[in-house]
Amino acid sequence: MSASDGAPVVTGGAPHVRLQPGPSPRRRSPLRTTAWRAARRWLYFFHRWTGIVLCLLFAVWFLSGVVMMYVPFPSFRAPERIAGAPPIDWAQVRVRPEAALASLNDPTFPSEMRIGMTAGEPVYRFVTKDGRRAVSAVTGAEIRSVDSGRAGTIASTLVRAPVESVTPVDHDQWVVTGAYKKMAPFWRVRLADTAATDIYVAQKTGEVVQNTTAHERFWNWLGAVPHWIYFTALRLHQEPWRQTVLWTSGIGMVAAVAGVWIGLLRVRLSKRYKSGSVSPYRGWMKWHHVTGLVGGVVVITWVFSGWLSMSPWGGLRDADHGIAERYAGDRPGFVATDLEALKREAQGAREVSFAYLGGKAVMIALGAGSGKLLLDGATARPLALPTSRIEEIARAAVTDSRLVSVQRLTSHDRYWYTTGDPRSDARPLPVLRLVFDDPARTWLHVDPATGMLLGRMGSASRSYRWLFAALHSFDLPWLLTWRPLRDGLMWVLSAAGLAISVTGIVVGWRHLRPAKSRRAKPE
Repeated sequence: MSASDGAPVVTGGAPHVRLQPGPSPRRRSPLRTTAWRAARRWLYFFHRWTGIVLCLLFAVWFLSGVVMMYVPFPSFRAPERIAGAPPIDWAQVRVRPEAALASLNDPTFPSEMRIGMTAGEPVYRFVTKDGRRAVSAVTGAEIRSVDSGRAGTIASTLVRAPVESVTPVDHDQWVVTGAYKKMAPFWRVRLADTAATDIYVAQKTGEVVQNTTAHERFWNWLGAVPHWIYFTALRLHQEPWRQTVLWTSGIGMVAAVAGVWIGLLRVRLSKRYKSGSVSPYRGWMKWHHVTGLVGGVVVITWVFSGWLSMSPWGGLRDADHGIAERYAGDRPGFVATDLEALKREAQGAREVSFAYLGGKAVMIALGAGSGKLLLDGATARPLALPTSRIEEIARAAVTDSRLVSVQRLTSHDRYWYTTGDPRSDARPLPVLRLVFDDPARTWLHVDPATGMLLGRMGSASRSYRWLFAALHSFDLPWLLTWRPLRDGLMWVLSAAGLAISVTGIVVGWRHLRPAKSRRAKPE
């Protein structure tokens, strides 16, 4: 038998056995090993230094997020405005709606037109493309400026408290966003009530645009202001502020991912370290390792959802394609209204809004009788709007698709829900959901009592609902139903994130100390 057959070969003595070579174990090439080690070094380096820079900010985010669960940023929205308003004094109303609108000489219909009381005077208010305007319903004259005395009267009447001081402001911490720029400047009226209320009155129109209390101001300095990096000097500049939040949260998100990766690389569940621990670290570093493994994914999802709220690369937004305008079918002016009939039908109303619905002029009286009443824009007679008419208006608005279903919601669901925040616009019930088969799978939510379009939602908005609201605020139906459970879960997860951040701060601080004062590194 030849040697190539694997038989023993005898060469003048004991047999020498030569066996066929077997498969050798796979080994990484030196180049791959070197590249992997370099990548790990950079991974450790990146996580260490981003943690040193951002861990304090992360700790602030977790603490301030808990505060925001109970004290939101101040606002003065329609429900609060209407709830605190007195009934319209129709005896003083001498100017008809169409005349008030015509006096503005605006070629387009305003996005908002309403009448309500301001310090004992009925006033028409408009939101136009050029800003907010106001016309007295008594004289028909446009209100172009309001002095400090008048501003004090407006605020005092609203809160029913004496005036302590009136200060002119262009902006401050509570009227700092771009939405207020078109309304500025303001009178900030401090009232002598127990809540130390500040009322912001627009100097041009006398409209109340914001209100805050001492309680809100204090807790927002611990809540929304640090959480959103909402400091006036930065927030005045929209894009620099947005980029600041995008980059800090974006880098922090990558750092958190790197931390979880490192944590998984260093943990040993089966073959433990000499100490018997799954972690090679001791002291604060071990706590950082373990808490990072336990809560790291939550940190990543929270930072990711916050980053997403800044609309990177345009974010998740549905293109409107003029749906709202087509739904309204507005015209430049308003029809001639039977003012005497309006006074009768809207008796007791706190506010009346004027709009077009499918090309028809209508009025909505709010705060009277059942809460809202749809009226014909010309005759002021109550209107009953059948679902078939709402479907007809909706079909004309969404022109590139077919209406496939109409649902009547009598309870909140995963997309039409309320968080219970008293200062947010609630999603009322019942509501009609009209579903279309266009590429965006558009949903229109319509108030069946008034026919008004309450909201539009496409596939992008529905994705955003899960990627932001669900991940960031846990706005899930069953958690919103059991608020204590949601709050408890948020507290526990926030505590985990805070533990990761605080241990990271300590570890980072020790790393920055002079070498002589550092402890010896663990094995």
